[in-house]
Amino acid sequence: MILRLFPALAAAFLLTVLPAAFAQTARFEYAIIQNGESVGHLKVEETGRNAKIDYYVDSNGRGPKHKEQLAVDEAGVPVSWLIEGTSLMGAQVEESFAINDGVARWMSQADTGRVNLPEPALYAVNDGSPWAEYVYTRALLADDDRRMPVLPGGEILLEKVRDVQLPAGDSAVAVSVYRLSGIDMSPSLLALDGDGSFFASFGETSAVIRKGFESSVQPLLELARNINSARSEELAHSLLHRFEGPYAIVNVRVLDVRDGTLSGPSVVTVSGDSITGISPYAEGALPEGVTTVFDGEGGTVMPGLVDMHSHSSAASGLYYLAAGVTSTRDMGNENSALESLMARMEAGKLAGPRITPAGFVEGRSPYSARNGIIAASQEEALAAVDWYAERGFGYIKSYNSMNPAWMAAVGERAHSHGMRLIGHIPAFTNADAMIDAGFDEVTHVNQLMLGWLLDITEDTRTPLRLTGMARGATLDLDSEKVQSTVRRMQENNTALDPTAVILERLMLSRAGTVADGDKAYLDHMPISYQRYRRRSFVSLANAAEDEAYQEGFRRVLETLKMLHDAGIPLLPGTDDGTGFTVHREIELYVLAGIPVPDALRLAAWTPMEYMGYGDRLGVIAPGRLADFILLPGNPLEDINAIRSARMVVRNGDVYYPAEIYEALSVKPFAPPPALLREEAKAATAASPQLQPVAAEAATPEASFVQHYPMITDGLSVRADDLPFSGAVRVGNIIYLSGQIGGQAGGPSDDFRDHAVEVMEAVRRVAASAGAGMDQIFKCTVMLDDMSNWPAFNDVYAAYFTRGRMPARSAFGADGLALGASVEVECMAYAVNP
Repeated sequence: MILRLFPALAAAFLLTVLPAAFAQTARFEYAIIQNGESVGHLKVEETGRNAKIDYYVDSNGRGPKHKEQLAVDEAGVPVSWLIEGTSLMGAQVEESFAINDGVARWMSQADTGRVNLPEPALYAVNDGSPWAEYVYTRALLADDDRRMPVLPGGEILLEKVRDVQLPAGDSAVAVSVYRLSGIDMSPSLLALDGDGSFFASFGETSAVIRKGFESSVQPLLELARNINSARSEELAHSLLHRFEGPYAIVNVRVLDVRDGTLSGPSVVTVSGDSITGISPYAEGALPEGVTTVFDGEGGTVMPGLVDMHSHSSAASGLYYLAAGVTSTRDMGNENSALESLMARMEAGKLAGPRITPAGFVEGRSPYSARNGIIAASQEEALAAVDWYAERGFGYIKSYNSMNPAWMAAVGERAHSHGMRLIGHIPAFTNADAMIDAGFDEVTHVNQLMLGWLLDITEDTRTPLRLTGMARGATLDLDSEKVQSTVRRMQENNTALDPTAVILERLMLSRAGTVADGDKAYLDHMPISYQRYRRRSFVSLANAAEDEAYQEGFRRVLETLKMLHDAGIPLLPGTDDGTGFTVHREIELYVLAGIPVPDALRLAAWTPMEYMGYGDRLGVIAPGRLADFILLPGNPLEDINAIRSARMVVRNGDVYYPAEIYEALSVKPFAPPPALLREEAKAATAASPQLQPVAAEAATPEASFVQHYPMITDGLSVRADDLPFSGAVRVGNIIYLSGQIGGQAGGPSDDFRDHAVEVMEAVRRVAASAGAGMDQIFKCTVMLDDMSNWPAFNDVYAAYFTRGRMPARSAFGADGLALGASVEVECMAYAVNP
């Protein structure tokens, strides 16, 4: 290995390594599992305080592959870290970090830095392996408050989630699950064994797990979904604004994206999930019969944006909504995870855009993507089509390792079910052949263009499908090979999902710089994400290669303009989940020369019409679903106006992007609209804000004591119908009546559902009296069966902030009201009367 370090860094590394050379070596090996299949390994040799790490991922022909050398101090805090190899798409990685004489220095793709350390700090490695998460966890476990500063900025926090027994063959393994947060956009989950050794790092669809325990992966994935759902559901409820009566937005202009026309000043009225009226706005006049009125301040209301190429997750839903994206098409997922996600969204437990799923079918090869269904034969591919059809999928998405010889039969089978055949162009063929075989839509503009740039014998299952795009620098778009493809697309009404934004990112991102596509939002993001975006995905030998990629991407934009002018339907997608890239995708169309009104039509109407939703979505008019965004400016004049939604409405439910971004540690882009008239009973679905029951006597004592009704199924119960109040407020103290969960004859026998039920009830009744969960300072818990105590604690803890938990007492009760399994009563403190 060649160490390319500044001298002080290299010296610090050698000083820490040499003394440990005589210590005993321990070896660990982990499998990397995606969609039930191994796609790589993590191998670690630890000698004393030093470690050598071998990280290798090969999924879908790509993945990081690098070696690391790491040394830590007596507290487990890294004092040197060297990483060399390649990143996701093959770009060179040379990262280093060292502490010497109290000075930390680092060098990565993103940046270089030097800082004096007044206290211990962890380094947020930019191109690390999952072992880094264990390094952080081990150091934080030795720290008093399990919270440490991170270089080059921010803070990392460790929380213990729970102890679990995982099935492992014929036996079980006991692990402790921890959550790491603060270092990235989403927390990480890790499992340590009884000795405190790294057992697994896992999410909802993939895991890194100790070799020999692969049978424990599925339980870990399910555990991740359960753990993540508690926080996601809490955010979904707290960020949702739902109103009992109609609401209106006044002084707005309504954009019809179908023809690019903008109305005069208007009033848009919503009731339930639908738009009920659009009328002219008179200066200063507020609509009658509407209990909540927002001030649009002359801004623009337009239909919600669409991402036609997403890979949905619980974490992505709020990012999408904050960006004004109210509809997505999922283009490949772990099928059980997607099913669970869509069910939770349908039940209102999670917030996010509506999802239209595409069934992912890949061919079996060493380069297979690990999503959906992997078929080893044409018969298996056809069976996969039938499987998706039975579950209501409207699309079959092909991928690179599919056998081209199967595609005509796959297309015929899909069409027989009324489904569209879409996706990547398989290796060793081209778009012309696949359109002839029945493709209704091509996924990614590079998949289309590679047929013009590569020989048919070249293997696009590898990163060549990216690096080959540099050859576009010399492509003649007027050539016959290009124009014959365009004619085929016209004749067959073949659409294109360009995902130009992700191609721009892969082709033009350069280490240490902020790419053009990220400039509009990146400084609003957490520091670790900012650093991650300052990276290269392609290796550049010289300036000529750099210019080839630059010119190749200019040809991509020219291709989009050519296809648009030829009448080819463009379906804006991103292959990302942050929402920010949807804005850049549309902006790229404008940069390509597509007129702004046309780009806005592509952003919000063309996908709705294409997917068959044009009768309810994509247009703002009475009788349509209330699915729109409020912008402070006019996107017809400046396409960047779509980046700053002040209010997002999905099926009548209201979200404020500023609130969402604050909850996600993202600096907001625009404030919520002002309320000109506020409904007395404005509510979220989970937290109805109810007026107190008026006291009979207007005495100081009567106003000091306020009574609030009980809430059932989100609605208040008439005070006269119950022998108690839901809550009583005495000055600043709120006493909450006991709330129950799991009453006899209820819909679920799962105690965890009972625990969620009771905590949701506590949340609702607290909110009715003006208190949030963090204002609760004391709770009493009653359990019909004390063996449910650990399960209750898992759910209960998710409703409060770690380190600020209420005081609590608990006891077993031989019989609770209505045969409930759990009852909780609490007290809260609220400053405002």
